[in-house]
Amino acid sequence: MLKLNLGQKIKNLLDVFTEELKSIYKDGLISVILYGSASSGEFVDTHSNLNILVILKDNSLESIKKAAGLSGKFKFRMFSALFFTEEFMRASCDVFPIEFIDIKENYKILYGRDVLEGMTIDLKNLRFQCEHELKSRLIYLKQRYLALHKDRSSLQALLFKSATSVIHILRNVLRLKGKEPAYLKEDVLRQISGEFKINAEAWGKILAAKSKKIRLKAQDSNSLFNDFIKDLEAISVVLDRL
Repeated sequence: MLKLNLGQKIKNLLDVFTEELKSIYKDGLISVILYGSASSGEFVDTHSNLNILVILKDNSLESIKKAAGLSGKFKFRMFSALFFTEEFMRASCDVFPIEFIDIKENYKILYGRDVLEGMTIDLKNLRFQCEHELKSRLIYLKQRYLALHKDRSSLQALLFKSATSVIHILRNVLRLKGKEPAYLKEDVLRQISGEFKINAEAWGKILAAKSKKIRLKAQDSNSLFNDFIKDLEAISVVLDRL
Protein backbone atom coordinates (compact mmCIF):
# COMPACT_ATOMS: atom_id res chain seq x y z
CA MET A 1 0.00 0.00 0.00
CA LEU A 2 1.27 3.48 -0.84
CA LYS A 3 2.08 6.29 1.55
CA LEU A 4 0.47 9.48 0.28
CA ASN A 5 2.85 12.30 -0.58
CA LEU A 6 0.25 15.07 -0.41
CA GLY A 7 -0.17 18.33 1.44
CA GLN A 8 -2.20 18.31 4.64
CA LYS A 9 -5.00 20.38 3.07
CA ILE A 10 -5.52 17.75 0.34
CA LYS A 11 -5.35 14.91 2.86
CA ASN A 12 -7.99 16.65 4.97
CA LEU A 13 -10.24 17.05 1.93
CA LEU A 14 -9.88 13.35 1.14
CA ASP A 15 -10.85 12.50 4.71
CA VAL A 16 -13.93 14.75 4.57
CA PHE A 17 -14.97 13.37 1.16
CA THR A 18 -14.63 9.80 2.43
CA GLU A 19 -16.58 10.50 5.62
CA GLU A 20 -19.40 12.08 3.62
CA LEU A 21 -19.57 9.04 1.35
CA LYS A 22 -19.76 6.80 4.42
CA SER A 23 -22.59 8.96 5.78
CA ILE A 24 -24.50 8.82 2.48
CA TYR A 25 -24.15 5.09 1.70
CA LYS A 26 -23.53 3.49 5.10
CA ASP A 27 -23.37 -0.32 4.66
CA GLY A 28 -23.80 0.12 0.90
CA LEU A 29 -20.26 1.53 0.61
CA ILE A 30 -17.63 -1.17 0.05
CA SER A 31 -14.47 0.80 -0.78
CA VAL A 32 -13.13 4.28 -1.47
CA ILE A 33 -9.87 4.18 -3.46
CA LEU A 34 -7.55 7.00 -4.50
CA TYR A 35 -5.62 6.38 -7.72
CA GLY A 36 -3.64 8.24 -10.37
CA SER A 37 -1.27 11.18 -9.88
CA ALA A 38 -2.31 11.81 -6.27
CA SER A 39 -1.15 8.33 -5.28
CA SER A 40 1.92 8.26 -7.56
CA GLY A 41 3.58 11.47 -6.38
CA GLU A 42 2.91 13.46 -9.58
CA PHE A 43 -0.01 15.43 -8.17
CA VAL A 44 0.08 19.17 -8.95
CA ASP A 45 -2.29 21.10 -6.70
CA THR A 46 -3.47 23.58 -9.33
CA HIS A 47 -3.66 21.24 -12.33
CA SER A 48 -4.33 17.64 -11.26
CA ASN A 49 -7.58 15.91 -10.39
CA LEU A 50 -8.09 13.67 -7.40
CA ASN A 51 -9.24 10.42 -8.99
CA ILE A 52 -11.49 8.38 -6.73
CA LEU A 53 -12.92 4.91 -7.29
CA VAL A 54 -16.09 4.39 -5.24
CA ILE A 55 -17.23 0.78 -4.93
CA LEU A 56 -20.90 0.38 -4.00
CA LYS A 57 -23.24 -2.55 -3.52
CA ASP A 58 -25.65 -0.72 -5.85
CA ASN A 59 -24.51 1.75 -8.54
CA SER A 60 -27.89 2.36 -10.16
CA LEU A 61 -28.72 5.93 -11.15
CA GLU A 62 -30.85 6.35 -8.05
CA SER A 63 -27.98 5.24 -5.87
CA ILE A 64 -25.36 7.42 -7.59
CA LYS A 65 -27.70 10.42 -7.45
CA LYS A 66 -27.39 10.38 -3.66
CA ALA A 67 -23.85 11.75 -4.08
CA ALA A 68 -24.89 14.57 -6.45
CA GLY A 69 -24.80 17.18 -3.69
CA LEU A 70 -21.37 16.00 -2.61
CA SER A 71 -19.81 16.16 -6.07
CA GLY A 72 -21.34 19.60 -6.64
CA LYS A 73 -19.59 21.24 -3.68
CA PHE A 74 -16.96 23.79 -4.66
CA LYS A 75 -14.39 22.41 -2.20
CA PHE A 76 -14.56 19.06 -4.02
CA ARG A 77 -14.22 20.61 -7.51
CA MET A 78 -10.94 18.74 -8.19
CA PHE A 79 -12.46 15.36 -7.28
CA SER A 80 -13.26 12.99 -10.14
CA ALA A 81 -15.18 9.96 -8.88
CA LEU A 82 -16.14 6.73 -10.65
CA PHE A 83 -18.96 4.69 -9.11
CA PHE A 84 -18.77 0.92 -9.70
CA THR A 85 -19.99 -2.27 -8.16
CA GLU A 86 -17.32 -4.87 -7.54
CA GLU A 87 -18.98 -7.21 -10.03
CA PHE A 88 -19.07 -4.58 -12.79
CA MET A 89 -15.44 -3.66 -12.17
CA ARG A 90 -14.16 -7.23 -12.40
CA ALA A 91 -16.29 -7.91 -15.50
CA SER A 92 -14.80 -4.84 -17.22
CA CYS A 93 -11.09 -5.69 -16.91
CA ASP A 94 -11.06 -7.33 -20.33
CA VAL A 95 -12.56 -4.22 -21.98
CA PHE A 96 -10.49 -1.57 -20.18
CA PRO A 97 -7.16 -3.26 -19.37
CA ILE A 98 -5.11 -0.04 -19.70
CA GLU A 99 -7.30 1.82 -17.23
CA PHE A 100 -7.34 -0.97 -14.65
CA ILE A 101 -3.60 -1.62 -14.95
CA ASP A 102 -3.07 2.09 -14.30
CA ILE A 103 -5.33 1.97 -11.26
CA LYS A 104 -3.64 -1.13 -9.85
CA GLU A 105 -0.20 0.38 -10.39
CA ASN A 106 -0.73 3.32 -8.01
CA TYR A 107 -3.60 3.33 -5.54
CA LYS A 108 -4.39 3.89 -1.89
CA ILE A 109 -7.35 2.48 0.02
CA LEU A 110 -9.04 5.37 1.81
CA TYR A 111 -11.83 3.22 3.22
CA GLY A 112 -13.04 -0.36 3.13
CA ARG A 113 -11.80 -3.49 1.45
CA ASP A 114 -9.04 -3.75 -1.16
CA VAL A 115 -11.19 -4.91 -4.06
CA LEU A 116 -8.23 -4.58 -6.46
CA GLU A 117 -6.17 -7.22 -4.71
CA GLY A 118 -5.91 -10.37 -6.80
CA MET A 119 -7.31 -8.72 -9.94
CA THR A 120 -5.46 -9.99 -13.03
CA ILE A 121 -5.30 -8.43 -16.50
CA ASP A 122 -4.96 -10.60 -19.61
CA LEU A 123 -2.16 -9.18 -21.80
CA LYS A 124 -4.01 -10.34 -24.91
CA ASN A 125 -6.79 -7.91 -24.06
CA LEU A 126 -4.16 -5.25 -23.36
CA ARG A 127 -2.68 -5.67 -26.85
CA PHE A 128 -6.09 -5.29 -28.49
CA GLN A 129 -6.82 -2.08 -26.57
CA CYS A 130 -3.36 -0.61 -27.25
CA GLU A 131 -3.75 -1.28 -30.97
CA HIS A 132 -7.26 0.15 -31.04
CA GLU A 133 -6.32 3.28 -29.09
CA LEU A 134 -3.16 3.96 -31.10
CA LYS A 135 -4.76 3.50 -34.51
CA SER A 136 -7.84 5.50 -33.49
CA ARG A 137 -5.59 8.41 -32.57
CA LEU A 138 -3.71 8.14 -35.85
CA ILE A 139 -6.95 8.37 -37.80
CA TYR A 140 -8.17 11.29 -35.68
CA LEU A 141 -4.88 13.20 -35.87
CA LYS A 142 -4.69 12.94 -39.66
CA GLN A 143 -8.29 14.07 -39.95
CA ARG A 144 -7.74 17.07 -37.67
CA TYR A 145 -4.50 18.00 -39.43
CA LEU A 146 -6.43 18.77 -42.60
CA ALA A 147 -8.42 21.41 -40.73
CA LEU A 148 -5.65 22.79 -38.51
CA HIS A 149 -2.39 22.67 -40.49
CA LYS A 150 -2.48 26.45 -41.07
CA ASP A 151 -3.53 27.28 -37.50
CA ARG A 152 -0.29 27.17 -35.50
CA SER A 153 -1.76 27.51 -31.99
CA SER A 154 -4.54 24.96 -32.55
CA LEU A 155 -2.12 22.48 -34.11
CA GLN A 156 0.24 22.83 -31.16
CA ALA A 157 -2.61 22.34 -28.68
CA LEU A 158 -3.65 19.16 -30.50
CA LEU A 159 -0.05 17.92 -30.54
CA PHE A 160 0.47 18.59 -26.82
CA LYS A 161 -2.75 16.85 -25.82
CA SER A 162 -2.11 13.91 -28.13
CA ALA A 163 1.48 13.39 -26.96
CA THR A 164 0.34 12.88 -23.37
CA SER A 165 -2.34 10.33 -24.28
CA VAL A 166 -0.07 8.49 -26.73
CA ILE A 167 2.73 8.16 -24.17
CA HIS A 168 0.14 6.71 -21.83
CA ILE A 169 -0.69 4.06 -24.46
CA LEU A 170 2.97 3.36 -25.19
CA ARG A 171 3.67 2.71 -21.50
CA ASN A 172 1.44 -0.29 -21.92
CA VAL A 173 2.99 -1.30 -25.24
CA LEU A 174 6.24 -1.57 -23.27
CA ARG A 175 4.48 -4.07 -21.00
CA LEU A 176 3.60 -6.14 -24.06
CA LYS A 177 7.31 -6.23 -24.89
CA GLY A 178 8.08 -7.59 -21.42
CA LYS A 179 9.36 -4.29 -19.99
CA GLU A 180 8.47 -2.62 -16.69
CA PRO A 181 7.46 0.91 -17.73
CA ALA A 182 8.51 4.03 -15.87
CA TYR A 183 5.86 6.43 -14.62
CA LEU A 184 7.12 9.91 -15.45
CA LYS A 185 6.57 10.90 -19.09
CA GLU A 186 10.20 11.87 -19.67
CA ASP A 187 11.38 8.48 -18.36
CA VAL A 188 8.82 6.62 -20.45
CA LEU A 189 10.04 8.52 -23.51
CA ARG A 190 13.59 7.30 -22.87
CA GLN A 191 12.31 3.72 -22.66
CA ILE A 192 10.28 4.12 -25.85
CA SER A 193 13.36 5.48 -27.63
CA GLY A 194 15.23 2.35 -26.62
CA GLU A 195 12.54 0.03 -27.97
CA PHE A 196 11.38 1.82 -31.12
CA LYS A 197 13.09 3.90 -33.78
CA ILE A 198 11.43 7.19 -32.96
CA ASN A 199 12.63 10.76 -33.32
CA ALA A 200 13.37 11.23 -29.62
CA GLU A 201 14.52 14.81 -30.14
CA ALA A 202 11.16 15.76 -31.66
CA TRP A 203 9.19 14.07 -28.86
CA GLY A 204 11.39 15.79 -26.29
CA LYS A 205 10.66 19.15 -27.88
CA ILE A 206 6.92 18.44 -27.75
CA LEU A 207 7.03 17.61 -24.03
CA ALA A 208 9.29 20.58 -23.25
CA ALA A 209 7.01 22.99 -25.12
CA LYS A 210 3.93 21.48 -23.46
CA SER A 211 5.41 22.15 -20.02
CA LYS A 212 6.47 25.65 -21.21
CA LYS A 213 10.18 24.93 -20.81
CA ILE A 214 10.78 26.04 -24.40
CA ARG A 215 8.86 28.07 -27.00
CA LEU A 216 8.37 26.53 -30.41
CA LYS A 217 9.25 28.48 -33.53
CA ALA A 218 6.56 29.17 -36.11
CA GLN A 219 7.81 26.46 -38.47
CA ASP A 220 8.14 23.83 -35.74
CA SER A 221 4.47 22.89 -35.38
CA ASN A 222 4.09 21.24 -38.77
CA SER A 223 7.48 19.50 -38.71
CA LEU A 224 6.96 18.12 -35.20
CA PHE A 225 3.45 16.98 -36.08
CA ASN A 226 4.83 15.22 -39.16
CA ASP A 227 7.56 13.46 -37.13
CA PHE A 228 5.02 12.47 -34.49
CA ILE A 229 2.67 10.88 -37.05
CA LYS A 230 5.51 8.99 -38.79
CA ASP A 231 6.64 7.52 -35.49
CA LEU A 232 3.10 6.45 -34.54
CA GLU A 233 2.69 4.74 -37.90
CA ALA A 234 5.97 2.85 -37.39
CA ILE A 235 5.01 1.80 -33.85
CA SER A 236 1.58 0.60 -35.01
CA VAL A 237 3.33 -1.74 -37.47
CA VAL A 238 5.41 -3.19 -34.63
CA LEU A 239 2.30 -3.52 -32.48
CA ASP A 240 0.57 -5.51 -35.22
CA ARG A 241 3.33 -8.12 -34.95
CA LEU A 242 3.29 -8.55 -31.16
